[in-house]
Formats: sequence, C-alpha cells, structure tokens
Amino acid sequence: MKKTSIAIMAGIISLASLKATAQSTTSATTNTNPGGIYLKGGWNLANISTNGDGTISDKHTLSSFNVGVLGDIPLNDMFSVQTGLFLQGRGSKTDYFADPNNKDNNYVKTRFRPLYLQIPADFVIKVPLSNQARVFLGAGPYVEMGIGGKSKVETNVGGVVTTSSSTIKFNDDDPTTGDQEGARYDRLKRFGVGINALAGVEFNRIAVGVGYDWGLTKINSTQTDNGANDKNKYRTFSVNLGIRLN
Repeated sequence: MKKTSIAIMAGIISLASLKATAQSTTSATTNTNPGGIYLKGGWNLANISTNGDGTISDKHTLSSFNVGVLGDIPLNDMFSVQTGLFLQGRGSKTDYFADPNNKDNNYVKTRFRPLYLQIPADFVIKVPLSNQARVFLGAGPYVEMGIGGKSKVETNVGGVVTTSSSTIKFNDDDPTTGDQEGARYDRLKRFGVGINALAGVEFNRIAVGVGYDWGLTKINSTQTDNGANDKNKYRTFSVNLGIRLN
C-alpha cells in the first residue's frame, strides 16, 4: 500500500511537471511574436530634400509629430506585417539673416508645416531577446494624403517684427489618372508615396523605435518628374512610442 501511494504521488508530480513545462513552452511560443493593436505617437524631425541625390540641409530640419493606430499581424514567430493609419507632420524651415553675425534683427524666418494621413505596409523581422522582449527591423512602402497644415512667415526689419500665416492648399488631383488636376505653383500634391524603414525594441506591451520616411513624390503639384531626381521630396526621421492594447 505504501509503495502504491508513493507510485501514485510520483505520477501526480510527474504529470504536474509535464503540464507546467507545456504551459511554459506554450507561453514562450505565444509571447515570441504576440502581434496586436498599438496606439503609437512620437516626435518627427521633418525636412525636404534640397539636392538631386535626395540629401537635405540639416539647418532646414523642423520639429513636428506623428500619431496613429498600428496593426501588427504575425506571420510566424519572427515575421509580421504591419499597417495602420497615422497623422504625419511634414515640412521644413528656412532662416535668412541679412547679417549672419546678427540674428536678432533683419531676418526672415519661414515655417512650413503640412499634415498628411499616412497608410504604411511594412514587412517586419523580430529577433526574440526573451519571452517578453524582442528587437525588430522592418521596411515597406507607404501612401499618404494631404489634409491641411499651416505656413508661417516672421519678418524683422530694423527691429519691427511682423508675422503672417496661411493655410496650406492641395490640388484636387485624381490619383487614378496620370495628370495633376488643379495643379498650380502654390499648391501641393494631395497624394504621395514613399518608402519607410523602422527599428526598435518591444517589451511586454511597450514598443520603442525609430523610423525614417523617404518620399518618392515631388511635393509641388506642378512637378510631375518624380523620377528625374530626388530633389524637393519629403524626408522625415521619427522617434516613436507604442502601447499594445490587446
């Protein structure tokens, strides 16, 4: 009887151990790439390329923002497809000083801040660090549509400061045609495309990362030579924080 009891107890302990191991394995597999819906937002350093090779002038960089919802769709333990809808702040700035050694008087400062709704489609690779943490790298195309924004000019002449602002205007282009309907020199293209890259770390329900948007579309509606060179296209670096909702 005593030997039988010991055998039964040993069996129960063995089953419990197997169950715990199975649960641990299942949990690890599940958490390697949980996917989900994220609320994301962050800080943009926006600019516009000034040279034909796509490079920018750092002094034209403008601080802006991004915010939106991201869906992470796991393909397996290491790969995901991500898409969502984001409000992106683009733009650039310029500062002209009559005397470069005197930045208090006689200057013209412009701030150009268009806003776009963006839909990305990224292929993401994730490398697990633990059950709850992973490093990710990704890239993919995006499309965006201009919805508004402001431009502001501040002028100082002899110590007298004047400011003016105007609403940024977009053309009424039909993206299914090759023409730019409503194109004017003072209009932006309403629709644009580009490529973005991203990298960062996920842990628990938090994702912290950086991104870079490389616009492929010239921003002015009268410019249709997108492939001629990479001048006058958006360039945006971002730092982002995401919180997984499920």
